[in-house]
Amino acid sequence: MAVPKRRTSKARRDKRRSPNMKKTAPGLSICPQCHQPKLPHRVCPNCNYYDGKDVLNTSNAEA
Repeated sequence: MAVPKRRTSKARRDKRRSPNMKKTAPGLSICPQCHQPKLPHRVCPNCNYYDGKDVLNTSNAEA
């Protein structure tokens, strides 16, 4: 059975765990149309606008 020859130091242990500590919540921006928070560079889920244009026009999608 494999057994460690030396004890893992705190520095080596913490180096291995460090990528998990960097994870943060995504930054939000405010939609200029409806002023609701949204993810940057994405269509607003509330009003379907992106860059001042209606991207997901629901009236044209039904026809």
